[in-house]
Amino acid sequence: MKGSIRLFKIFGISINIHVTFFLLLILVVPGGIKWLALVIGVFFFVTVHELCHSLVAKYFGITVHEITLLPIGGISSMTKMPEKPIQEFLISIAGPLSNIVIMLVLFFPLKLAIGDSVLLNFVHTWQLSTATWPLTVAYLYWINLFLAGFNLLPAFPMDGGRVLRSLLATKLGYQKATKIAVNFGHVFALIFAYFGIIRFNIILVIIAVFIYTAASSEEMHVDVKETLKKFRVRDILPRDFITVTGSTTLAKILELIFHSHQEDFPIVEGKGLVGFATRQDIMEGMHRFGTTKTVRDVMRHSFPKVKDTDSLVKVQTIMHENGMRALPVMKGAEVIGVVTIEDIGRVYAMASQRT
Repeated sequence: MKGSIRLFKIFGISINIHVTFFLLLILVVPGGIKWLALVIGVFFFVTVHELCHSLVAKYFGITVHEITLLPIGGISSMTKMPEKPIQEFLISIAGPLSNIVIMLVLFFPLKLAIGDSVLLNFVHTWQLSTATWPLTVAYLYWINLFLAGFNLLPAFPMDGGRVLRSLLATKLGYQKATKIAVNFGHVFALIFAYFGIIRFNIILVIIAVFIYTAASSEEMHVDVKETLKKFRVRDILPRDFITVTGSTTLAKILELIFHSHQEDFPIVEGKGLVGFATRQDIMEGMHRFGTTKTVRDVMRHSFPKVKDTDSLVKVQTIMHENGMRALPVMKGAEVIGVVTIEDIGRVYAMASQRT
């Protein structure tokens, strides 16, 4: 996510903190060291929560690049969500369950450390306090209950909304289940916005905006995916495409870009595909070396390839996972074209207008 700073990396996942998080720290500094410790502790538990989501996702073969900590919580950057309801259920429930497990594990140690009356003060008074360090520790302990409860709200994109979708999808299908979960998300967003406005609580308003926009974004994402499932690469593959050899200069490549609609080039030697140069590779190469270098100096030797029989949703996922906007298309050992993210976007635009 843009505007993020990497803190550390664990299990191959980058843990980042967004710059807006520092605004929250500025707000709590006047509250003293206990409030600062409370905020840091809360986001430690949020990190554990998101990490549990991510580890279950990785178990199911889903790539997770990073976890970003924001003032309103954490976001795991997964390349995709599984379509099998049971997998989405397990990934979604893992986060809230981690908070419950933390409470169970810490209960007796904290009971001994700060005392039964302090730890269970919240149960009797329904109030949390940072008046003393023991009360602050108890505050942090019970925050896990709020994290689990809030995330289990049946409102997309909360974990509870994803759990709801996974359960509904077994009977109604993925797209219809998503629409129902998104509608719940919109309702909860409006409720949060209402209470945020009448109570002048800016945090509730921000959460409401986040829930509403994230739910709408997920609905559009699923609609795109369902549309793209209906098409294969061969349905949209341009008939005319250009291949170049490794000795082609960057100046010649630039000329080809200007005089054709193609910006990404398969590099062929003999009859075999030996490399691939994306628009980004070509532009970066020209900035570094000038236009006299050959495409062999900037091409990729390792890159994913797709078949003309692959679905567009599969191609889109491969592009996203590898950070590429174009891929060579193969039929057997022969390269027969290039498919781009713009090609896929045009398909969805045309199909949406038609429906």
